[in-house]
Amino acid sequence: MKRILIAGALVAVAATAGYLVTQSSTESTAENAGDNSDNNVVNSAVLNYIPENTPIFSGQLTPFPIKDYINSIADTYSASPDEIMSSIYASESYDPSNSKANFFLALIQRYLSTMQDADAFMTTFGLAEELQAYFYTLGMIPVFKIDVINPDAIWVLLDEAEAKSSFTHEQRQIKQRDYRAYQLTDTTETTQLELIISQHDNILTITFNSGLNDPILLENALGLTPVERSLADANTLNDLIKKHQFTEQSIGYLNHQAMIQAITSPDESLLGQHIAKLMSSQSEDPLLIYQQPDCKAELTGIASNWPRTAFGFNQFDINNDNTTFDMSMVVESNNQTILTALTQMTGFIPAYVSDLNNTVLALGIGLDVGSLSPAINNIWNELQQPSYTCPPLQQMQAAIQQNNPAMLGVMTAMANEVKGVSGAVIDYSLDESQSELTIKSLDAIISLSADDPRALYNIIATFRPELANVKLPANGNVVELSSLIPITPMPGINPKLIMHKEHMVIFNGDNAEKIAINQGDEPITATGIYSLSIDYSKAFTPLVTAAELSGQEVPQELLDLKDYNLRLNTGLQINEQGIEARSYINLKSNSATKP
Repeated sequence: MKRILIAGALVAVAATAGYLVTQSSTESTAENAGDNSDNNVVNSAVLNYIPENTPIFSGQLTPFPIKDYINSIADTYSASPDEIMSSIYASESYDPSNSKANFFLALIQRYLSTMQDADAFMTTFGLAEELQAYFYTLGMIPVFKIDVINPDAIWVLLDEAEAKSSFTHEQRQIKQRDYRAYQLTDTTETTQLELIISQHDNILTITFNSGLNDPILLENALGLTPVERSLADANTLNDLIKKHQFTEQSIGYLNHQAMIQAITSPDESLLGQHIAKLMSSQSEDPLLIYQQPDCKAELTGIASNWPRTAFGFNQFDINNDNTTFDMSMVVESNNQTILTALTQMTGFIPAYVSDLNNTVLALGIGLDVGSLSPAINNIWNELQQPSYTCPPLQQMQAAIQQNNPAMLGVMTAMANEVKGVSGAVIDYSLDESQSELTIKSLDAIISLSADDPRALYNIIATFRPELANVKLPANGNVVELSSLIPITPMPGINPKLIMHKEHMVIFNGDNAEKIAINQGDEPITATGIYSLSIDYSKAFTPLVTAAELSGQEVPQELLDLKDYNLRLNTGLQINEQGIEARSYINLKSNSATKP
């Protein structure tokens, strides 16, 4: 059981470090990677120590302006470092006698207290104004590397944390390379786990040493001995940049094929060898079934069709008070049947949904309902081909067979012409003179996109007698909705309707009216499956202000969101490489928005 917990700890650390590296790589200025697609844009000595088949990789491949980044987010923190630490120390799970926990909490406290002052942060952690960082794994062992210019600052930081916690290190050396080892497990445990920290040539390395490791792994991790087949020898990163048109600054991936190989052929994979060691103490290895020849072949085939999840950036912009990035995560697929089906069901999302400059909150669902049933049916059939002989895969296919999507066609028949439904709050204000939250003004829009929205309305009207005598206006004409159907009057709300050839739009407010009229010029195309936009400050400031003026108690979480100058758009779409989830984030410091 303890071995499993150790494995879980390693995975958790790996995921956390990978996320932090990825986040730190969201903030520098770059041109499109397509301009450099024919060049070898990746050139780093660190890559010589990273296996070509590493299961996880994330790297800041060019210097990232960390000082500008810290300045841009310094005043976006809602809670002070003292408040955060006090809540941790006051929690029931905190054990003041746990020296290990106190050591890491001391480091966290130092991190939080300096993140609001870029100069203090750089000095405390010995960092340059620009740096590179890498995260990867050697089998199951995570390795994190980052540039430093003052190694002594790191040792001072660690010494201070040791003094506060009484948790100390053992000084060691391997091939004349000094490093610190912090014992994380009890000495009575059969499998030991140590935190390893070393610095050399202005590179800080943080990794782990455990019973899983052969001695050579620590040499690889500390940059003493290169691996036999490294990322430096392969063209993996350059190919990744070119394939997805990422900027060259920061990219990463999860290697599905390496993970499957570790399960099906443990002797051929360092990750597999580590997993096998962990499983050796179990009375029964649950992974043995996947090492049968049939399972190995079939799982390898699946991994070949879905080889990797890649992530990188399409835009990088940062200055002292503004951070903007556009990130993509692509689940790569070579299964053309499934990609074609997903593409066929992709519908239309209007441009206003992703217009962060002119919306408070927007949501769009793009589904070609007419293609939905045949597309899902094609996917359902594809998931049953070939007929697997591997027992776990057989069970999966049996479960799929029991969920025949044939009824979906019947359920969607009446809405076959629908291509998407979207809506947005353009702007709003609340009546601050009222004791209860009351809308004072509202700019909002809801649109239905279809091949023939009139015909769709007529179908609906046959089931709703109250709509049978409603005559829709001519295309391009705006009418008040209350002239068509009874509506309960509400302050600040007088919804109107406009019909276009391919859109039915209901809106309220002058700004929404302009968008509604212009939507007639947008032809229906496959623009995406899902899109969500939100401007946190615009969304929550009126709400908090009105609540405060009315004397209502405002939760701290809501107060925090009021001052969070973040604009976010996320979306899901299908491209030639696979399934793409895209995120655009713009974060401004509070000082940048003050007059």
